[in-house]
Amino acid sequence: MANSLKTHIENLLKTDERLIDENNEIRGNLIRELANKLDERLIELLLNDENARKTFFLMINEVYVFKHNDFKFFLDENKIDNSYTQYENRIGLALGSKMLNENQDVVLNFPYKDCVLEGGQSTEEGMDTYFEFREEKAEYEEKQAKRKEIFFNEILARDEIDRLFEPKAFTNIKKYSQKGEAIPTTFTRDENGVIKDNLIIKGNNLLALHSLTKQFNKQVKLIYIDPPFNTGKDEFKYNDSFNHSTWLTFMKNRLESAKLLLQNEGVICVHVGNEEASYVQILLNEIFKKENYLNHITMTTNAASGFKATSAKIFSTSNHIFLYANNINECNLNKIYVPKEYDENYKYFLTNSKEHFSKWKYTTVIEELAKREEIGDIKSFKLKYSDAELQSKIKEFAEQNKENVFRTAAVGGGALKKRKSTIEKSKSEKGKVMQHLDEDVDGFYILNGEQIVFWGNTYKEINGLKVPATSLTDVWTDIGFTGIANEGGVTLKNGKKPEQLLKRIIDLTTLPNDILLDYHLGSGTTVAVAHKMKRQYIGIEQLDYYENDSLIRLKNVTKADTTGISKTVNWKGGGSFVYLELAKNNEQAKELILDCGSFQELVNLFDVLYEEFFLHYNVKIKEFKEKISKEANFIKLTLLKQKEMFCKMLDLNQMYVNASEMEDSRYKLSPSDISLTKDFYQIKD
Repeated sequence: MANSLKTHIENLLKTDERLIDENNEIRGNLIRELANKLDERLIELLLNDENARKTFFLMINEVYVFKHNDFKFFLDENKIDNSYTQYENRIGLALGSKMLNENQDVVLNFPYKDCVLEGGQSTEEGMDTYFEFREEKAEYEEKQAKRKEIFFNEILARDEIDRLFEPKAFTNIKKYSQKGEAIPTTFTRDENGVIKDNLIIKGNNLLALHSLTKQFNKQVKLIYIDPPFNTGKDEFKYNDSFNHSTWLTFMKNRLESAKLLLQNEGVICVHVGNEEASYVQILLNEIFKKENYLNHITMTTNAASGFKATSAKIFSTSNHIFLYANNINECNLNKIYVPKEYDENYKYFLTNSKEHFSKWKYTTVIEELAKREEIGDIKSFKLKYSDAELQSKIKEFAEQNKENVFRTAAVGGGALKKRKSTIEKSKSEKGKVMQHLDEDVDGFYILNGEQIVFWGNTYKEINGLKVPATSLTDVWTDIGFTGIANEGGVTLKNGKKPEQLLKRIIDLTTLPNDILLDYHLGSGTTVAVAHKMKRQYIGIEQLDYYENDSLIRLKNVTKADTTGISKTVNWKGGGSFVYLELAKNNEQAKELILDCGSFQELVNLFDVLYEEFFLHYNVKIKEFKEKISKEANFIKLTLLKQKEMFCKMLDLNQMYVNASEMEDSRYKLSPSDISLTKDFYQIKD
């Protein structure tokens, strides 16, 4: 009876496609999670089945109550799980009665992102070429397949953390400048002991942030991050989707650490897509507090054209940037202006000099244009040009005569409110132009009770040019995301941000020599722009983009890269930065696991893992070596699942070398690495 009920429940659960994996096996951990959440679809599935209803529900006052503990007990007792999870239990990857992913507090890595992969985000860059023998042609045929990058989301329970966040040792430390590459002997510091070198850190961003905490506590003026958007789409070479709650936990872990580095007057900017925007704002409200909210920028990233724009779905062109202050009472954003077109409300023209304001006369711009072309009839003048030509002439005239072209506007608050008597007087003298000057107000002019505003007053210097401008708003549509693939001398077809975007954010939030942090560095746009704008920066990234890496990009910047904002800021090259890597421990073991091409290679590697690295204390080593690794069902697991199992055997506390243990000979760190790590943390011998 028990076996028949087990089979019946298994078959019932398999009717919900959410509850089975790619091998049609039941996802036991997911079912347990859904039962804890009282998932409506799961409960409805069980409630509508007579056998399940009798077993897992209790009738109270004609209402069925789900006995979710009984249901989970049934799953455990009958081992209703996929093969992978069953072996996970046997090897000893459980924490008491809970699996690791049921007790998730710290998300250590982002799947397919926080690992050493070949960078590049387009579909084409995510293809592998291989050759397959075709018997009918008696020759090998070249084929392509989407590359299957392997990495596993890793979650560490809070009560398992003991060494994870300790400061890490650094290795492969180099300093780059126009002169080339050198090994530094020390870090440059200011009078307060704060490191003044620009830093590029390769390694897990969560652990790197914790390693920066003491040295850069409350030193960073701007944090800008552009994390993977958790889209669930397969258009990039790395898969940036995983469980929604885990994604938020991943974000929360890092935001909490980064907040410790932010000055009281500092700002954090989080750049996300539509998928997680609303949840990110709630998360930021929790960590940085709702009262420190500054703004929500909505921006367009591409035009609604082509196939996507013609689909039934509303085409999405928006990205979102959330700005929060660390302390809004101490935060002051810089005034930013953006170019604007000619405003047709500026339709009046002064026909004499401002110096003789008491005799001012004025006419309309169109009348003045007609007069200058000696066409007295306005209608005839307008008919002489097409609408576009006429608008162009008016715009050109306004540009050439901007100090005499004006509009009027109702007088509002501010300083003008204090001049009520002057304003009232001007209202009683219709047709006259009045000027008022005093020590508090630079000067304003009144016409028929309204203030005169000159077109020339709208001109501001933007990127070295004086142009008509308006104050920056929270909708940005003027920064192009197309044609930027080669900025910085590195090529990415998707996911790259324009240097102009980062320039605006940096202009808005910082001043020269302020410190910026980007811990989702990618191809290095943030630090490249910061370098050109003479800001200090810290960039953190674990993904390896090879020829498109931030390291390559910054080398180009020091050598006078001419792309992006270089012309705007008159960039001629120079400056320096220090590159350093977190010294690997079990991270190296993980890379060995991922490099294995077969199950036999994994089995052969196990002794190396056991002898040279750190396995989780729960791992039943003898059980695995003598029994499990030889079972047919374990061998039949996919190589991907076998690798995931091996990765989970590693002690996640030991992924990188702690600075406190770096002189242990097993880690093979060079004397230079040890000396510079001590200098970084100011460790005295």
